[in-house]
Amino acid sequence: MRRLLPVTDLTTPAVSAADREWTLDELADAYAYPHGDGPWLRANMVSTLDGAAQHDGRSQGISSPTDMRIFGTLRALADAVVVGAGTVRQEGYRPARVRDAFAARRAAAGQRPAPAVAVVSAGLDLDFSLPLFASPLVPTLVVTGATAPTDRVAAARDAGAEVLFAGDGAAVDPARAVMELGRRGFGRLLTEGGPRLLGQFVAAGVLDELCLTLSPLLTAGAAQRIAGGPAITVPERFSLISLLEEAGFLFSRYGKI
Repeated sequence: MRRLLPVTDLTTPAVSAADREWTLDELADAYAYPHGDGPWLRANMVSTLDGAAQHDGRSQGISSPTDMRIFGTLRALADAVVVGAGTVRQEGYRPARVRDAFAARRAAAGQRPAPAVAVVSAGLDLDFSLPLFASPLVPTLVVTGATAPTDRVAAARDAGAEVLFAGDGAAVDPARAVMELGRRGFGRLLTEGGPRLLGQFVAAGVLDELCLTLSPLLTAGAAQRIAGGPAITVPERFSLISLLEEAGFLFSRYGKI
């Protein structure tokens, strides 16, 4: 893998011009969260050259081994992984696991051994017998609205999940979801979508950073983009922080200006 941006001291090939596999420590340094008081919401998505976020309904088919290493690194840096209920069902989400390579880094940062998974769902149409709820290392969070079905709220709690209310009605308010997670100590947030949830975060203006893998594939068809939902009135501009490349895949990191 090569670093294309930012341009660094080219006499130090280990971090700039070398075309080789980076260590996990190097990846963790490259994707470290910024220091700050409030929660920081980062998204990690993959897209084909023609804008498809999935192939045959899943993102795995447009990914690569290095993309998955970055995926694992970003998870290992996060306090909580925020994901929509539809993506949980479609992608077969499981609890985040302990990564020995990141254990010392997480301990030094005061983090739990593994990130929690926070599932955003208005109707709580979720199978609470799945390992994500039944046997996580860190209790799974369910983020929903104040008027969510009481029987489903009870089922989530019975399964051991922590329920967070972030919205006065049935729907979840994206800004309040971020705030409530931050209040509970989950300041380093990572959302992996799906596109509908990411679109809601974008529309609410609470997305701080986008880590986007551009896959050198063309799929055509009618696959979803990385963000869905209604268009925002004024497009929000982000600034390119860094750009890595391997085997035609581009690994970009954009931050809010």
